[in-house]
Amino acid sequence: MAGTQYIAKIALDEKSVVRRNADIEHERKVAIFDILEQNHFAVNGHENGGPYSLHLSIEDNRLIFDIRSENDETGLARVPLPVISFRRIIKDYFHVCESYFDAIKTGSPSKIEAIDMGRRGLHNEGSELLKERLKDKVETDFDTARRLFTLMCILHIRG
Repeated sequence: MAGTQYIAKIALDEKSVVRRNADIEHERKVAIFDILEQNHFAVNGHENGGPYSLHLSIEDNRLIFDIRSENDETGLARVPLPVISFRRIIKDYFHVCESYFDAIKTGSPSKIEAIDMGRRGLHNEGSELLKERLKDKVETDFDTARRLFTLMCILHIRG
């Protein structure tokens, strides 16, 4: 990664996650791995740049981006995003993901492909919305926003 405008560490508020099946746990691991491998994340107004440590949590119906220095010593920004604006996309995304994971087990290749196209479309829509909502505080690229949207969805899973 060029420069210092990236996430070097990422953590999810595990106490808000009640349960995960193997598919969801795999998605979480892949999203974190991919973010740490390559991302662009620049905090507006923080001229010194990163790298950053990002802690994601849900508090009072807000997704919290707790952005810290890489060593977690200095809190740089706390960006709350109202969850309500993501509620429909997340609900639809969960529904399509459930259908996708069921189809993988028994569905035809054409059915799996059709469901996957819908899943990717919703994921892209959520990623664009996340990128848009962050733009005044954080600049990120589309791929990083996609992975962050995945983690946001995982934080919404309740038992």
